This record gives sequence, C-alpha cells and structure tokens, in this order.
Amino acid sequence: MRFAHEDPELADLIRRYVTPDRRYLRLGGSLARMTGSERNEFTRELGKAASDITPRELAILLEGGWRERKTAAWLIAVARRTEFRERLGELLLASEVCYAGSAYCVTFATFGTPADADMLAAYLDRYLRRPDLYYDQTTAIGALLHLDAKLGADRTARFLAPDGLWQQWIDGPPRKNHSGTPDTYREVVSRLCAFADESAEHPVTKK
Repeated sequence: MRFAHEDPELADLIRRYVTPDRRYLRLGGSLARMTGSERNEFTRELGKAASDITPRELAILLEGGWRERKTAAWLIAVARRTEFRERLGELLLASEVCYAGSAYCVTFATFGTPADADMLAAYLDRYLRRPDLYYDQTTAIGALLHLDAKLGADRTARFLAPDGLWQQWIDGPPRKNHSGTPDTYREVVSRLCAFADESAEHPVTKK
C-alpha cells in the first residue's frame, strides 16, 4: 500500500481528485441527499475528474488507502473504464480496507455485464460464509440484484434460497447496521448507479 506522507505523487493525486470539496466522503449514501444546483455541480465536477484522470493515475490511487480506492472506483465507474474490472475484483475479494468495497460493487453494477455479475457472485460466495464479518455483503447482494434485473438473469437466487448463504449470514452475530432487505439494498445501488450515469452525461474523454 502506498502512503501519501511518503509518496509525493500519490499526495498530488489525492489533492487533485480525492479531497476537493470532500469528494471522498460525499461519494456514497450522502449523494441521495443532494438536490438541485448542488447535485448538478457535483456531477459536473465528478464527470470532469473522470475525464481528466489517466489510467496510470487511477492505478496509483488503487494502491493507496480507503479514500483513494473509493474515489478511484467511482471515477472508473463514471468513465466506464472496464479495463479495471479484474483489478477491482481482486481488491473486492481481498477486502483490505474499509469503505472502498461498496464503491467496487457499485462500479460493477454500473458496468452492467455478466462478467461484473461474476465478480459480485465470487465475493458473496466467499464472504456470506463469514457471518462474523460485516463487510460489503449488503451492497454486493444489492448490486447483483440490480444486475439480475438489467440482464434478465437470476444469479442471486441461490444466495437468497431458504436456508441459503444469505440467511446463514444474517442469522450470524447481531449487527446494529443490518436493518434492510435485499430489495432495499438493490434500490440503494440502483440510485447510486443512476448518479454515476448522470455524472457520465457530462463530456468524458478517456485518456
């Protein structure tokens, strides 16, 4: 992992792409609370950042901490840089840092192909077997349901079957943040994908 305090190049990328207007904190649930001019300005700036950043710079951000990885995943989603699919899949399965995993799931949902469903299914196969861990299982199930609806598939069925992996996971240790249903998580992911789509409507030219 690269650290900004000892890596001037990473520090510069953080300054340019991660921290402006506290972007890394606003990418996620707080997006739903944006309306009007604030939303328009944020999507415009996000679309511009996705256009400006290069593949090499994205790769550097993905070597950083959770702030950098989360922001990079969103920029990848907005610009539809599907060449990062495998790398994001590796990072999701590794689950090295907090907060970034949900952004990877949203990126796969935004890409919207069977290959992205494979990434999410692989994650669920591994981490629904860990009821002791509350990582990104809820976002992953929501993202896979979103892709099922988009692709006319039913990849989620085996996880949601009675006594299946999802039920085994939610029957694990009580979690204060676990109060929704798979459909609730699908709705959240769908709204975040819509936000990424809205940001992508601004001119984006991949470098």
